[in-house]
Amino acid sequence: MSPSRKTPLHETHQQLGATFTEFAGWEMPLRYSGDINEHNAVRGTAGLFDLTHMGELRISGAQAAEALDYALVANASAITVGRARYTMICDEAGGVLDDLIVYRTGEREFLVVANAANAAVVSAELADRVRGFDTECTDLSDEYALIAVQGPVAKDILAPLTEIDLTTVKYFAGYPGRVANCDVLLARTGYTGEDGFELFTSVNDAATVWQALSEAGAPHGIEPAGLACRDTLRLEAGMPLHGHELSTEVTPFDANLGRVVRLDKSGDFVGRAALADAAERTAERTLVGLRGTGRRAPRHGYRVLDGAGTDIGVVTSGAPSPTLGYPIAMAYVDHACAKTGTELQVDIRGKAVAVEVVDPPFYSRNR
Repeated sequence: MSPSRKTPLHETHQQLGATFTEFAGWEMPLRYSGDINEHNAVRGTAGLFDLTHMGELRISGAQAAEALDYALVANASAITVGRARYTMICDEAGGVLDDLIVYRTGEREFLVVANAANAAVVSAELADRVRGFDTECTDLSDEYALIAVQGPVAKDILAPLTEIDLTTVKYFAGYPGRVANCDVLLARTGYTGEDGFELFTSVNDAATVWQALSEAGAPHGIEPAGLACRDTLRLEAGMPLHGHELSTEVTPFDANLGRVVRLDKSGDFVGRAALADAAERTAERTLVGLRGTGRRAPRHGYRVLDGAGTDIGVVTSGAPSPTLGYPIAMAYVDHACAKTGTELQVDIRGKAVAVEVVDPPFYSRNR
């Protein structure tokens, strides 16, 4: 077995007392001061994340937009320079290979960001799919570090460190600029349900940018945050995770994300026929939110039951919600049982525990 890769911030995480975990071939910080403390910091002030394990791919050339129109379910041609879009790459059967964020960094250039666990698959698929176009796919994952500052005061922390007027940076936008005198692609994106920014920087500049954000955030109560709290944050926000809510076994329509599939765009794209069929039929099982009524939280893989004890689904993600104070989960259940307010049960280690179907997100900063 090959050793896990380390991010350029590994020594910084060690100095901060991080507990590490292996994830997608990387040794990543799982937690620092504690899951709940880090979670609450992101909800209340700000958290600082190292996301260097994500994959970054540059699609460039005269037909870059047309190539991505064919390769992805999004209408990449419609993305304007400086903006980003959440989308997916599907197989011919409509199954989700990965969910992505695509930034248009120039008229003939895009940056595609893939999840760490799927970065190699996405890189190979995109390289293959764009081969017939006047464009080039370049894997830049080894050249980038990715640092995120997320939370209600993220803008206040970042503002003194950059010449970019952050009040003009819209959600799902990305601009080249400088932070702490280092070149970055500054994006107003995130995976926590809070406002925040993701900074793509060179590997060599990662420690400088991290330290500057840490020092600027200290008066605001910023905390370094690991993968454990990132998972509970995204769950509260109702955001899917590949390998849990998304996989090649489900289409975007099964996951209630059919809105990202642009069947109205001109030209063919990979999976179009299967996705057009999925758009017209009712899925056997659909993704729902579950609110627990007790203390025990449903977990990934637990079976969902109807009132008669019949197996009607499976939990994809679940945890106690630090923000809300009760257990929450997402699950695929039979369509007949997916109506909001339906009372179901989850088999938690042999005991049927009551849950209620609710509409994600469980938490929204705008509520």
